[in-house]
Amino acid sequence: MQKLFGSNLRFMRDNARWLGAGFLLTLFSSFGQTFFIGLSGNDIRATFGLSGGTFGALYMVATLASASTLPFLGRTLDLMPGWKVVRFTIPLLALACIGITLAPNLIFLTLAIYMLRLFGQGMMTEIAFTEIGRWFVASRGKAMSLIVPGQPFGSAVLPVLVVLIAQVSGNWHLAWWLSAGVLVLIAWPLLMRLMQVERVPNATEVQSSASGTARDWTRTEVIRDPVLYMLLTGLLAPPFIGTVIFFHQGYLTELRGYSPLAFAAAFPVMSIATVGFGFVCGGLIDRFGALRLLPFVLAPLTLASLTVALVTPVWGVYAFMALLGMSNGFSGTLMGALWPEVYGVKNLGGIRAIIVASMVLSTAVGPGITGVLIDMGVELPTQMLGMAVWCVIAAGSLTIASRRVRAREAAQ
Repeated sequence: MQKLFGSNLRFMRDNARWLGAGFLLTLFSSFGQTFFIGLSGNDIRATFGLSGGTFGALYMVATLASASTLPFLGRTLDLMPGWKVVRFTIPLLALACIGITLAPNLIFLTLAIYMLRLFGQGMMTEIAFTEIGRWFVASRGKAMSLIVPGQPFGSAVLPVLVVLIAQVSGNWHLAWWLSAGVLVLIAWPLLMRLMQVERVPNATEVQSSASGTARDWTRTEVIRDPVLYMLLTGLLAPPFIGTVIFFHQGYLTELRGYSPLAFAAAFPVMSIATVGFGFVCGGLIDRFGALRLLPFVLAPLTLASLTVALVTPVWGVYAFMALLGMSNGFSGTLMGALWPEVYGVKNLGGIRAIIVASMVLSTAVGPGITGVLIDMGVELPTQMLGMAVWCVIAAGSLTIASRRVRAREAAQ
């Protein structure tokens, strides 16, 4: 144990520049995540006189538009160094933070949300995972497990700060202005400095690259590959199901008669589970490879879905959030390390953009589909049983996909 601890410390010390950049990218992606935008949801609705349904539809349109743009914008990571992509991504994200407070009408509000989703959740995450995937080979899993906690750290800390700022100032705009200032004055120069030095894998990693990285596929080949869609069948379940629960948490709280603080108090539980299980998964990836872990990635999410469906006491909220955190840590770390094993690294930016766009799309349609079913009388706990079945079936699809990828790699 002591030897393992010392090895991890040396790894973090020797690669602090690049791991720090990846962590900061996922942390600052929070400004475009659903949880952060949702903190101002009631104020935005009041400002523009929007109903919950209208605001949800507007948000879905903006998110779908960002998902459709990301595959094209993500290709810039294949054409230029990551720090040059950061050079325009962060200022545009900061502009979106200002724009959401100054929007004079719904058109500009939709544009601001579109930019938040595209440059925040989309591009900041895309840059982090793509660059770490290229910088590391033998320790790719460990590296991913160290940068993935950036977003859960943001979700654990930022909501409290935003609420306090709004209460003290009496102005919901201030938190967004401060966010833009942090992006421009801290995140932008710091990330530019950290990322301008590219990491060169050492000799051991180069020797292991043959088994840790596939041949370099083109984007056209990837889109035509049936295995991609088998993988997406399972890997889109975590963002879809997680977003559905967060979006409908008010409805579920009212349905079950929980305290309004029940979900809020459970967020740190999810964050701790995400970080802890991410480290476990990172070590397993470096030992066995991401492909061999694929069949098991949906196990925590299956249990989480069943917990929401079947456990009615309030402790079920904490059990669900712990399981969801395990799922996020597992899937987030594995998603970062998987694609180089399947499709190589040369066109990783454009390929990952397709994956991230698909994930963003799932977060856009999930609340809408489940909301319609709720209006039709199908309660969310009942729907979660169906999602648990989806996870079980998708695990079979992931198992077959894993075997096919390993078989074709062996043939090559």
